[in-house]
Amino acid sequence: QVQLVESGGGLVQPGGSLRLSCAASGSISSINAMDWYRQAPGKERELVAAIISGDSTIYVDSVKDRFTVSRDNAKNTVYLQMNRLKPEDTAVYFCYAEIVPSSGPYYPRQYWGQGTQVIVSS
Repeated sequence: QVQLVESGGGLVQPGGSLRLSCAASGSISSINAMDWYRQAPGKERELVAAIISGDSTIYVDSVKDRFTVSRDNAKNTVYLQMNRLKPEDTAVYFCYAEIVPSSGPYYPRQYWGQGTQVIVSS
């Protein structure tokens, strides 16, 4: 089985920083993608940041120049460094991954983490 475990959420004041981590574990053959989504109360889940084809990254406009996504392939871990946090960043942050299990079936499957709460408030 494959699991995604997020950590690093919490309560932070506006202007502060947090670093989220998401580690994939289990029977993994390869990881095609590891991205970050978030869902604020009463809103739909949205893509926050993703690493695409090589080292290219994409971000939702509202977090550009404040958030940085990175990945440690050796640790099967993706990070989200969040700086200059704003109250509107308050949400549950989810890790998403497309993983080919080593135990089969041998095609990419979608996995979600359990989510980690981020609250930005004074």
